[in-house]
Order: sequence, then structure tokens, then C-alpha cells
Amino acid sequence: MKKKRVKNQTPPLNAEEARAYAFLLLKFRLRSESELKFRLVRKGFSESLACATVDFLKEKKFIDDDLFARNWAVSRLKRPFGLVRIRRELAQKGVPEAVVRGALDQVKEGYREDKVVAQLAEKKFAQLKGVEPLKARARVYGYLMRRGFSPEVVGEAVSKL
Repeated sequence: MKKKRVKNQTPPLNAEEARAYAFLLLKFRLRSESELKFRLVRKGFSESLACATVDFLKEKKFIDDDLFARNWAVSRLKRPFGLVRIRRELAQKGVPEAVVRGALDQVKEGYREDKVVAQLAEKKFAQLKGVEPLKARARVYGYLMRRGFSPEVVGEAVSKL
């Protein structure tokens, strides 16, 4: 007679555990509502419990998509990444488009994409000294596009090299 395998069954997860896990995640960095909900569900909490936990944290002002989007955009601009890439990353994190637009409008003030791209292009081009000039320009163009800068600004900066 074969023995039946009994799966390691854990007791159902409760609201206190969900909140504790959410606070643990928030301890490392801010998160969007959608991202937090996804992580809770992935951890094994039910969809309804994850939603209730996110609502609780939102009500207590522990999570705020506007603040998250602004902080994310500011930190990514320092790296430096372009606005296109930042917009894409925020969308992947589940931040609503209106919130993304507002955050990018706020951080764009005083941001000179052309200067940042020109500096990065010169630095990258200098690293490619031994490479054929046409090939080096193509590599610099690809590098800047992957960092999320607008094609017009990248094209202008590369043409000046």
C-alpha cells in the first residue's frame, strides 16, 4: 500500500501577518500600491487580504503613489536616466498614468536633458577611443537610448561628437 504524501500545509495567513510583511517591504524603500499588492499576493496572502492591507496602509498614509512616483523620478534622474525610461519603470510598478505625468512634470522643472545627454555622450565616446568613429557613435547612440533619453536630444548630441 502506497503512503499518501501530505503537503506541508501552513495555516491561513492573517491580516496581522500581511501588515507585518508589508511594513518589512516598506522598511527597505517606498512602494506603489500595485507593487505592494502584487508582493503580498505572491507571498501567499489572498487577493482580498492584500487589498485590505493596502487600503489600511493607504488610509494611514504609509503608502502614497504620488509621493512614490516623485521620489522614484528624482532618484532615477540622479543616476542619470531619461524621462522615457522613468515613465516606463513607473508604469511597470503599476502607478497610474495621471500620477506618472504629474510626477514627471514636477521633476522636469530645472532639468536640462540636453546637457545631461551631452555629458554622457562625451564620456562614453571617450571610453571608446580604439573603436572606429562611426561604430563608436552608433554605440553611444544605443547606450543613450537604452538609458531612456528622447531620440531627438540623443541624435543631436551624437551628431556633435
